[in-house]
Amino acid sequence: MQLIEVNTPALENAFLQVQIDLYKKDKNYIRPLDKDVLGVFDPKKNRLLRDGEAIRWVLKDDKGKLIGRVAAFINPKTSKAGDQPTGGMGFFDCIDDQEAANMLLDACKNWLQERGMEAMDGPINLGDRDKWWGLLIDGFTPPNYGMHYNYPYYQRLLENYGFGLYFNQYTYHRMVNDPIPEKYREKAKQIIANPAYRFEHMDIKNLPKYTEDFRTVYNKGWAKHEGVKPMTETQAATVMRTLKPVIDEKIMWFAYYENEPVGFFIAIPELNSLFRYVNGKMDLWGKLKFIFHKWRGACKTMYGIVFGITPEHQGKGVESAMVVEAGKLIQGNSSIPYVDLQMNWIGDFNPKMMNLVENLGSRIYKTHGTFRYLFDRTKEFKRMPIIK
Repeated sequence: MQLIEVNTPALENAFLQVQIDLYKKDKNYIRPLDKDVLGVFDPKKNRLLRDGEAIRWVLKDDKGKLIGRVAAFINPKTSKAGDQPTGGMGFFDCIDDQEAANMLLDACKNWLQERGMEAMDGPINLGDRDKWWGLLIDGFTPPNYGMHYNYPYYQRLLENYGFGLYFNQYTYHRMVNDPIPEKYREKAKQIIANPAYRFEHMDIKNLPKYTEDFRTVYNKGWAKHEGVKPMTETQAATVMRTLKPVIDEKIMWFAYYENEPVGFFIAIPELNSLFRYVNGKMDLWGKLKFIFHKWRGACKTMYGIVFGITPEHQGKGVESAMVVEAGKLIQGNSSIPYVDLQMNWIGDFNPKMMNLVENLGSRIYKTHGTFRYLFDRTKEFKRMPIIK
């Protein structure tokens, strides 16, 4: 077998081709957009590469056939968080062969060790957790946009190498028009009756305002998590600018207390129901296909990408009130095309959020696992701490 560093345009194409070849017979596979994958490794598009580092490899067998790929990276914003300096391993794809997998993972370990890392998490992304984060370990159905899809045997390859499960992240599911549970409504009543609280969906004409409201709530609620840094104005603007082409104002909701933002529920149309037709290419032909399938109503799923309440307003029923108020507009509305709702990225280290969505009548639909490998094999392995 031959391990080759990706350092030319031809090898970049080979890096993309590995996954295409592996999954060409899998009916559930949806090819990610080429530009999304390549953008992770482009310093002009990924700011983390200004101070961080990344490397990619492809693996060929003795006949020159592509049989695997992987990337390793150091995120300067998160690598020093936790008990030891920790790098990342991602974009791992491999045939069902432990020797091949070990060669790819050894390359990551050695490269990270040379740069002072003492562990690696994977498969993860060099960027935010909303894309290609975690190994699919349950729910082998077509992937949502930006979510990692893989064969079941990948878990065995990682665990045989020595990775341990650091945390699970769940995707929850419910039907849009299923009744909101009565105890949820009861909890919301007192908040809705309080004039200090108000709830509204986004008005795209005021996008800068909602962008800052989003950043305010995010930083109060997420910045205390391990490996998560406060979001800057520039980062928040980038998030909203990226979402802008697909924003549906009626499914992006905000909660306010005395006119200060205290919560949000950000959902978008589930894009892979449209991207599955473009074969990874958003060229002119791909864009025309996207527009056509959007026009014919191919997207029936509402995809909740993030849901949060600031700590001082948690447990009071604010989240319930926001859901009830949104439901008044969304449920039974013939102008809203969504049939089901999927809520992404709820970690098992966040039992409060799990309880919240389960009380809404949602169930776990998919499980992705983030794994960790400690280079010092004598060191005690610890799972992600539970958020109290």
